[in-house]
Order: sequence, then structure tokens, then C-alpha cells
Amino acid sequence: MKKVYLVLGLILSFWARSFASDLIWENISREMLDVRAVAGKAGILFAGTGKGLYKSEDGGNSWNAIVAINGQSHGVNFLAFDPADDNSLYAACANGLYCSINGGKDWRRIFKGKNAFENNCSAVAVLPYALYLGTENGLFVSNDKGRTWHREQGELGRSRIINIAFVQKDPNYIYVASVEGIFKTRDRGQYWDKILAASPTEEEKKEEACEDGQKQLSCIRYVAIDANRLNYVYIATSRGIYQSPDRGKSWESFSTNGLINEDINTLFISRNSQIYAAGKGNIFTYVDEAWEELSIGLTAQDVRFIIQDNRGFLYAACDKGLFKASTQDYLVSSKDPFLSSYCKDEPAISEVQEEAIKYAEVDPKKISHWRAQAAKRAILPKLSVGFDQDNDRTISNSIWGTYGTTTTAGKYYTGPDDETDYDNRNWSVTLSWELADLIWSEAQTSIDNRSKLMVQLRDDILDEVNKVYFERLRVKIELDNLSIEEKNKRAQKQLRLEELTACLDGLTGGYFSSAKEKPSVKMSSISKQY
Repeated sequence: MKKVYLVLGLILSFWARSFASDLIWENISREMLDVRAVAGKAGILFAGTGKGLYKSEDGGNSWNAIVAINGQSHGVNFLAFDPADDNSLYAACANGLYCSINGGKDWRRIFKGKNAFENNCSAVAVLPYALYLGTENGLFVSNDKGRTWHREQGELGRSRIINIAFVQKDPNYIYVASVEGIFKTRDRGQYWDKILAASPTEEEKKEEACEDGQKQLSCIRYVAIDANRLNYVYIATSRGIYQSPDRGKSWESFSTNGLINEDINTLFISRNSQIYAAGKGNIFTYVDEAWEELSIGLTAQDVRFIIQDNRGFLYAACDKGLFKASTQDYLVSSKDPFLSSYCKDEPAISEVQEEAIKYAEVDPKKISHWRAQAAKRAILPKLSVGFDQDNDRTISNSIWGTYGTTTTAGKYYTGPDDETDYDNRNWSVTLSWELADLIWSEAQTSIDNRSKLMVQLRDDILDEVNKVYFERLRVKIELDNLSIEEKNKRAQKQLRLEELTACLDGLTGGYFSSAKEKPSVKMSSISKQY
């Protein structure tokens, strides 16, 4: 009977977790298709589609088309409220930038490009001191609420802009994602730094093609900031997600565990730092060191944009419409008491991963340390010490002059005899600086190569840790499922359990067993890697 109850408990446990992880998605778009953007405040929703802008005042139950935004190109690509004024809304459209100051009742165009590329607006950021507008042909700035505009200098002024990210409580820092890479300013746009280049090779350009035949010009898709940890910046790419813990100074690949589709279109980071990612028909959230899919039941093939309101509702702008789901009742695996009982008094997976990274010396901070050392190296001078020796140097210091006559007096110059310096030594010390190294040096290239190798090694170590950790958990459950009479099977399972424990000790320098001997302070959950 014990075996029956245990198996039943496993089935119920996994069924409960699967049920809890499935959000119920409701299509609230009614007749709308090709939804590209969504924004909402105080129960009022705005949706931007390929045909125009729509407004709902009842949470999405009914929609009204806003006919003021018209022209040959009706597409609305992005929507943004003014954080300082709930009635002010900006719509980045395919035929310019529009603004409403009365909650969407009336609209006026405040930007019109000189050509179709400049006119196609993709993103807008409303900051206290300026408006930043991303177009298909550069980044534009207005310091007077859209009355006048100027184009940014350099690459940003001619590159196709994808999106603009900033945090209201730290408006000095702005991040811009473009097809050329990621750009950052820390002084309100006075100077821009390119913190990540994204120019693909010719082979990549040939390989990456859209379904409609158009070629992707960049692997960059989106940039986002964690408002609670301002140093953390995330980018979505066609090859997964990358994060920077130091405002873009260094980058590392984010975990792909559970991420069944690495081609990510957009990111959203909630007020409590919950990370959401969306791609081709999939939506994920990062929980317990792994990605969990939230899009089961979502009837869409392409998710363009996601956002969450203050009530916990998640909105997904998709090719098939606008979808809505409540995350308030969303249960994660950390609340599973059945599996948690098998982890009692043992280190959590996150703790084991952390110790394995420390033991292998592949901590991400090491890359930052390398870069800091390289920067200091450029400041320090190059020291050169010179030495030469002249053994036989003769100095003429003798007495010489002319003899006098009976009528003239003689002239004499007196000095010591000629002398020779033997074993003569000369020393010299020279300090020199390579000022060009302050901008770029060969050490940076070496660091880039070493960083790639270290990131790959860290991923391999984490994969091995995850594999062994959860295999050990399965063996514990199987061992507990065996009866006392099954001595041979129990001995084999016990031997396998010890073998896996030894593997974890080898990966963590003995940490796992030592941590098992004392109760774990942190009762973390088991992620869906199980």
C-alpha cells in the first residue's frame, strides 16, 4: 500500500503543478488582429494594431477605433503614457508620432519624418526632460514636448531603432536597442557609448530570414532594465537572453533551462523583478532557476509585446489578437510540499550552483575584475631601466703652457695629471604611457576570448550540477518507494545515491555533504528541471 500511496502522491503532485502553471488566457481583442502594442492605466486600455489604434474603457470587453490617427500607413507600433500625466499618451506609428493630452479623445501629430523610413516610428520614451523617439532611420530627441526635434549624432542618428529603455527613478541612464547594437547614456544623452555590438557576419545575414522573406539585420530584439536592481540590464536576442550586472560593462548568457524557444522578441520585468520573456507563440517566466512556459492554451503564433498591470493581469499583444491572463493565483513549484519534503535539511539547487561556480572559479564577477585590471594597466606607466659601462675613459687634466724669453714672460696653465676612469657606470630610468590603451588594447580582445570560454565552461558546469542534483532526487524517491524486503534493489539505489552525492561533492569541493550535515537555513524550492 505504501507504494500505491507514493505513486498516487507523485501523480497528484505533478498534476497540481501542471495545473497551477497553466494560465487561463482570454482573447479580449474581439475583432482586432495584428496587435503590436498595449498600454493601460486606471482600467482604460489602448491597443495598437496594424490597422490603427483602439481604446477600451471596460477592461477589454468592448473597443472603439480612434479614427484621428489616419494616413496611408495606419500601423501603431508602440504606446507610452507620460509618467507625470495619466492623460498624456504617445503613439509611435508607421506615419509619425502622435500625442493625446486628454486621455485619447483628441490626437495630433508631433513628428513627421522627411521620408518613409524616418516616418516609421518604432519606440518612444517619455522622460522628465525630453522625448526620445526611435525610427527606422535613427533616434530623434525633443526637449520641448515635441515642438522641435533634432537627430542624434553618429550611429544612433542613422540606425534602425528597436526599443528604448529607462527607469523613471534614474532618468540619467537610457538604453537604446538598435540593429547595430546596444547604446547607453549616463548623462541624459550628452554622450552615448556603444556597450554591445550586434553587426552579424555575412553568413548570419544569409541564414537569418523572416517568414516573409525579409532578412533580419541584427540578432538584437529588445533591451530591458530591472527597476529594483538598476545595474542589471537584459537583452533579448535571436539566440537567447543575455544579462549585464554592471550596466553593460560585461555580458553573460542567461539561463536557457526550460526555454524551449531561444528566439525571444520581447522582455518584461515586473515591479517585483519577475522576468517575463516572449517569442514565437511562447511566453515564459523565470522561476526557481528555470524558465516556465505560461503560454499553454494561448492561440497565437507570434507574441510581439507583453506587459503587466497593477492588478496582476498579464497582457500579450499577438498576431491573433490581444490576450489577457491573471497571475494572482499563479502557483510556482516552491509551494509543492511533497517534493520539498525530499529536500529538507539539504542545500537548495541555487546554493549548490553557487558553490560549484565558486569552486570552478567561473564567477561572472571574474570577467569584470579582468576588465578593471586591463583599464588600470593602461594608467600605469611602462618602466625602462638603462645601464652602460665605459672602462677606459681618459680625462686630460695635465699642466701645459709656453716658456718665456728674455723679453716676454711665459704662460702656464696648471691642473692635475691626465687620469683614466676605469669601470665607469651610467644609469637611466624612463617612464612611458600608451594613452591609446585607455580606449582599446589587445588585452580587451584577450578578455573577450577568455570570457566566451568561461561562460561556456560555467554553462557546462551548471548543466552537470542540475543533472546530478535532480537525478539524486529521483533516486531518493525511488529508494523510498522500495520495500524492506527488496534488499538487492535497495542496495543498488543506495550505492547510486552515494555515487551522485560524491559527484556533487566533486563539483562543489565537498560543500554538498558538509551542508547536508546541518539544517539548511534557506528552504528553496525544486524547479521544473525535475
